This record gives sequence, C-alpha cells and structure tokens, in this order.
Amino acid sequence: MQQENRTAGILLHPTSLPGGFGIGEFGTDAHRFIDGLAATGCKLWQILPLSPTGYGSSPYSSYSTFAGNPLLISIEALLTDGWLQEKDIPLLPENSNTTVNFDSLYAWKLPILKNSYQQFIAKASKEEKKWFDDYRKFNAKWLDDYALFMAIKGQQPNKSWNEWDKALVARDDKAIKNAKEKLSTEIEFQSFMQFIFDRQWDGIRNHCREVGIEIIGDVPIFVAFDSSDVWANQELFYLQADGKPSVIAGVPPDYFCETGQLWGNPLYNWDVHQKDNYQWWLERLEYTFKRIDILRIDHFRGLEAYWEVDAKEKTAVNGKWVKAPGDDLLRAVKEKFGNLKIIAEDLGVITPEVDALREKYNLPGMRVLQFAFGAEDPKTATHACHNHTKNLVIYTGTHDNDTTMGWFYGKDNKYDIRPEETRQLERQNCLDYMGLGEDIEINWKLISLAMQSVASTAIIPFQDILGLGCEARFNRPGIAGDMNWSWRMTSEQLDAFCSKDIANRLNHLIYLYGRK
Repeated sequence: MQQENRTAGILLHPTSLPGGFGIGEFGTDAHRFIDGLAATGCKLWQILPLSPTGYGSSPYSSYSTFAGNPLLISIEALLTDGWLQEKDIPLLPENSNTTVNFDSLYAWKLPILKNSYQQFIAKASKEEKKWFDDYRKFNAKWLDDYALFMAIKGQQPNKSWNEWDKALVARDDKAIKNAKEKLSTEIEFQSFMQFIFDRQWDGIRNHCREVGIEIIGDVPIFVAFDSSDVWANQELFYLQADGKPSVIAGVPPDYFCETGQLWGNPLYNWDVHQKDNYQWWLERLEYTFKRIDILRIDHFRGLEAYWEVDAKEKTAVNGKWVKAPGDDLLRAVKEKFGNLKIIAEDLGVITPEVDALREKYNLPGMRVLQFAFGAEDPKTATHACHNHTKNLVIYTGTHDNDTTMGWFYGKDNKYDIRPEETRQLERQNCLDYMGLGEDIEINWKLISLAMQSVASTAIIPFQDILGLGCEARFNRPGIAGDMNWSWRMTSEQLDAFCSKDIANRLNHLIYLYGRK
C-alpha cells in the first residue's frame, strides 16, 4: 500500500472516548471526535481491534477475531431507537471519567443490553426483525459459532472451552445440537448484540466517509486460545489431545520487557492452512475490511518467522524462531483483494527476510520517534528521520509506548525499565537533533518532526496532541494490571481537541509539510 499522497491521522481507540456510561461508545462523543478530527485536516483515524475482550481486557486477546465488543454499543443510541428506556438504566457503579473498570462494567452493562434485546423482540417492526434475521444469515459462518461459544461460556464463566464437557470440546454433533436448543435465547441475544454493534459502527463509518476520513483498523497476527476461533477451528492450531496448546506465541526480550513477552496465544498449524489456500485467513481479512479502510497487521514479522515457546515455560526467554509461510499467505491475500491496503507493524527484532517480505508486497512499515534517539549509530538508526523512506508510517509513539510527555519527562515512571543514563542520553540526543533547549513543548516538537518526515503517513496518538503525561499511557507491554487499556479522556479533553486552537495548529503543520 504505497500512499500516493502525504497524509496524517490520529491514533485513538474508541474505548478512550468520554461519556456517562463508563466507557467510550459509538454515540455522540464518537461523532464529535470525528468532526474534530476532520477539522484538523487529518484524513486518518487509527483504532485498535474492535473485538470483544477476554482476560486482561486487551483488544489483542479476544473471544473472537470476527465479533465486535458489546461494551462499545451506545446506550444513548438504544434510547434514541426506542429499544431502551431511561428507567432501564441503573446507577453506574465505580464510575470514573478517566478509567474503564472493565469487570464492573460488564456486570452493569450486559443486563442493560439484554433488556434492550427483549424490547427489540417485543416491539421491533417486521422490517427491523427482517434486518436482524438477514444479518444472522449473512454472518452465519462465524456468528453461529461465536454466539454458541459465548452462550456456553455464560453458563461456565470461569472455564475455558477445553474445560467444558468432553463432547462439547470435541464439537460432537449431538452435543452441539443439544446446546443450541437449550441455549437458544442466549444465542439469539449474543447475535443481537453483534447486530447492534455493526449497525452502530456502520453509522460511525458513514460519518467518517462523509467528512473524508479513512479508518485504519488492526488485526493481531495471533488469536486468543479461549476463543470461538480456536474452539471452532481446532485443526488450524497446534493443540494437545486435551485441547491445550502445545506451543505458544511471544517475543524474545526487547525494549519493553527484559524477559520477553509471553503472549500465550496458540500457534498456527500452517500446513493445514495451506491445504485450503488460507481460507480462514481470507475470510478473517474480508470481514475486517468491511469495517475499516486500511489494515494494520500487528506483529507482521510473525508472518516471516515467529517466536515459538513451549507452553510449559513461564517467560518468553527460552524460545526459538520458526519460519512461517508469509509469502504464500500474502500471495493468496493479494489474489483475492488486489492492491493491499495493509500496514506492516515491523517493530522489534527485524531481519532482512522480514524487510524483503514487506517490500515484495509494497507494504509500508512503521517507525517510532521515541526509538530514534538512543545510542544506536545515527547512520543506521532506522527510526531517525534522516533514515526514513516514503513507504513508511511515522509515529511519535504507539499504543504500547508511553506518551511523549511521559517518555521525555517521566523519570519516576515505575513502568519504564530504561536505566536513568539511557533516558538522559535519549533526552539530550532528542534536543540536539532538533537544535532545542529544555524549555519546550516536546510533544509538539515531535509532532512537527513526524509531520516533516519523508514518510508518506504520520500518525499521532491523541494523548500527544494534548500533551498528556504518564497517567494517560494506554498500555504497558509485558506488565499485567488494571491500568492497561483503561485510560479515558474527559469531556473537557475532547472539548480541547475539538477547539479551534488545536485545529489551527494541526492544520498549519499539515499544510506546512504537504500532508493535505
């Protein structure tokens, strides 16, 4: 995907939007953000996976790679549609304007959504019910398995699918039929939530189209073990006789974590995928492209070779690189979709073979300015602006980085594993690179530097636009905890983003560096 024009965009996951229901939703504030984004002159909105989150609330660990997260459904829109009444909404427990409390939110919101489902069934017109029926039929290939998976999981919430009754684990026809009959109402409810999710997301996408914004979506290269994807397609993964993974995914020690990251995802049995020309992958990408315009493949290097760790290991230190058929897969993807509107997330340990694979299919890679000022030789520092090429996406930081203010000033940040001398070196190199003194708005200096880059696309995290610190960091890779994925902006921060001051400032940079 070689961008013909220089463009710019904002990185913000919808869960971080403000609002009165405990999490960002597809409601008024989402549409307000889109209008504010359009006013800045930016043409791109980058989001993380929209999938329903499992353990740890990570959008990269989902119950389904096809389904949408019901927590993003707008209660406000359900009220407007008449499928919910004000009296049906109880007080929100542990509400926070700056944090998503996922566990309590699930317990609070799902009964509200079930109430809405019941009102839809009771009051919807024949046409509306036909829309729902048509949706279920059109998406049956993934939706039937997902809805059944979630219905069974609702009966056994603390068990992963391999701990269910053996007949269900093995997907015995009789057991599946009995479960569908027993759980038919819950299955319909799960399907209804997906119907509403896609209906509301279509409204978001249409708004973006109207104001000239394209959405960059995200596909994690691996899927979660406890998911309908693995349960319904066990032959596609390396699993033991009891259903547990025999080997799992991760990355070796790196900038983010000295013991590596042990993700725990089951690894693909690529031989089986190859036999039907990667049909599961093609269906996965096809459905994703129905929701977004440009696709970012997270951990792209895993398509060339992946870090395989024995499932018994406690860290990712003891693993090995195993070759993957990325070339053959991308060949099949190109044959089906033509011009690939795909971004390759190629951060971390990158080999010449990974670069060659990306370049063969003309996929832009990624560069991050926070990685540009270390002790690396400036002649070969790939993240430094003077070494950028056109076919790249440049970021000040990603969702895995600290905010720029936190990175630059946050020496007391307990989540930063860099030695103090490393931090000081990076700060000084950063200032020297731009010819600056200490008294600066470092966030806007890095934003300007990203806009200047020869890279065709520049993406700025929302937090950097407002100059937010460590408290607004979205994720801390390799560190489990309630703080990950939970940051939300306040209504006042969205107001500030939508202000003329921000719009004028970004418009000026976009004009100045030819990104409009």
